Amino acid sequence: METNKLYLYPVWVRLWHITNALMCLALILSGVSMQYSNPEFPFIRFDIAVSMHNISGIILSAMYVMFFVGNWSTSNGKHYRIRIRGLLNSLIKQARYYAFGIFKGEKPPFPVSKEMKFNPLQKFTYALTMYFFVPLVFITGWALLFPGMIITNVFGFGGIQITSLLHVTAGFLISLFLIIHIYFCTIGHSPSSNFKSMINGYHEPH
Repeated sequence: METNKLYLYPVWVRLWHITNALMCLALILSGVSMQYSNPEFPFIRFDIAVSMHNISGIILSAMYVMFFVGNWSTSNGKHYRIRIRGLLNSLIKQARYYAFGIFKGEKPPFPVSKEMKFNPLQKFTYALTMYFFVPLVFITGWALLFPGMIITNVFGFGGIQITSLLHVTAGFLISLFLIIHIYFCTIGHSPSSNFKSMINGYHEPH
């Protein structure tokens, strides 16, 4: 039985999303290697990890500009706008579905449509990640790349240490978001349908 597929992901969104995923993976692997590897037996050789991290960060920064301009100049931006009115109830309803309803075969409370690509919980977490944590990791990352930009002392604490802490914290939260995001991508018409949509642009409804 054929499903009514929805074309929700134009070429620029797919290009951004795939590149974003690959660069995030490169940043996570190189960042973890630099931060936690045994210097004598590194996961990735330190000089290679540094170059990998810097290049991936630069490419990801450019792709973020593409994301920001694309959302500002096309209708895709509407999917990231949050309405405060009724937000809490919508979040609770969606969270309940993920926690219980989905395992009982219930229908999604907020089915995907051309007007609502993301459910309220997705929209909230995506907007928080893309408009707060991602810019934070970029700003701190560029500052660490050019440490002369960093204020030497902030309320008695070293500016570089604070910048590094913010960068690592934002990176960790983005990594956590990515893991959860991949898991929820398996919850669709089939475990692979949401991944296929990033190739052909079409979403398959439940």
